[in-house]
Amino acid sequence: MGASDDPSPVVQRRRLRTELRKARQDARLTQEQVALAMDWSLSKVIRIEAGQVGISTNDLKALLGLYNITDVARTDELIAVARAARERAWWSMYSDVAPSGLLQLIGFESAAAIRRNFEPLLIPGLLQTEEYARALIKGMDDRITAKRLDALVEIRMRRQELVDRINPPQLFFIMDEAVVRRPAGGGGVMRNQIRHLIEMADRPNVTIEVVPLSAGVHPGLKGSFAVLEFPDAGDDDVLYIENTRGDLIVRDETEDVLTHREIFEQLRNISLGREGTLTFFGKAVDELA
Repeated sequence: MGASDDPSPVVQRRRLRTELRKARQDARLTQEQVALAMDWSLSKVIRIEAGQVGISTNDLKALLGLYNITDVARTDELIAVARAARERAWWSMYSDVAPSGLLQLIGFESAAAIRRNFEPLLIPGLLQTEEYARALIKGMDDRITAKRLDALVEIRMRRQELVDRINPPQLFFIMDEAVVRRPAGGGGVMRNQIRHLIEMADRPNVTIEVVPLSAGVHPGLKGSFAVLEFPDAGDDDVLYIENTRGDLIVRDETEDVLTHREIFEQLRNISLGREGTLTFFGKAVDELA
């Protein structure tokens, strides 16, 4: 089935959103006309097309009838997508402690075939050790409760399970040298974290590269981002950008995605490369000894 054994509800919801919007446009109907014909509120139509809420099987059948979609195979396909979109994923149990943007990102990355991630400040979440993650989260919010801290660390560790899947995604990470130079949790925590990076870089589906400080100012200093590609050609790439407040903003406009893909390649060109990065990690561990 591609990158994961089960399709992510987030991806299925996005797929259904795209299909329903296209079907409405092909039927030459406005959202207001659909709301009137279905006896729905306009906000319900908007939320369904935005992928913010699911849609029941009965409502979907009625909507497809309005759109003049009568082909049985096509109808069954969309019903199957709608049902999958309503499934509860493991990360949904953390909706009371984790930001919605993070949960959406987890949903997309669980279904992605390729993930490209640049981080200018911190070790990427999929590469963090538990002790580094704990020190990091607590250091960024000294008022966090022990319960919420444990939950956020648990989420981060569970996210990393995708690396060990039977068919794991291809993961490309680039980080600024400042990420490694910034200690979190003390020397012992950072030594273990860097050793973990070395171990992860040895995996065939993981590439880690560092942009040295000597590279000077570069486009990546604008902030962290991740571009996710999916195994189904019908699913467009997704771009995640983290703003100055730490909020995750999703973008799927082609121009935005291409711009960040180009930035990612620029960063690879000025990085130490795979082997040079491993040498750098080895020296960094020795310096912390």
